[in-house]
Amino acid sequence: MDLPLARAAHLGLAAAVIGLGLLLRVPAWNLPLAVHHYGGGILWGAMLFLLVAALRPAGWDLRTCMIAAFFGAGLIEASRLVHTPALDAFRATLPGQLLLGTLVSPWNLCAYAVGIAVTAALAVSFHRDRRRAALPA
Repeated sequence: MDLPLARAAHLGLAAAVIGLGLLLRVPAWNLPLAVHHYGGGILWGAMLFLLVAALRPAGWDLRTCMIAAFFGAGLIEASRLVHTPALDAFRATLPGQLLLGTLVSPWNLCAYAVGIAVTAALAVSFHRDRRRAALPA
């Protein structure tokens, strides 16, 4: 798959994951807190990997994207330790809660890591299968 097509695919998948994450937050579904919270974290990690893969510089492979996504997740989690009036006001909004979260938790990092790792593994497998299919018999 050429890079522009791969970028478009990753962006489309990221949009789908965002949609799933928003569906997970529908209050009427009354999902258990663990499903709501950690499912959202797993999907957030998947979204982060897909966005990094879509926006990556030329020359980055999917492994580099995975490392960058892990690093980005750690930075965003650590940013929750920073409190300024503007940041706290943004975190009090729904977009702020969805993008930055409110509480620091090692369990959040674990959920992000699962989402990033599973999505990266699926992406690598998909790209490997596509390359094999393109080889002449």
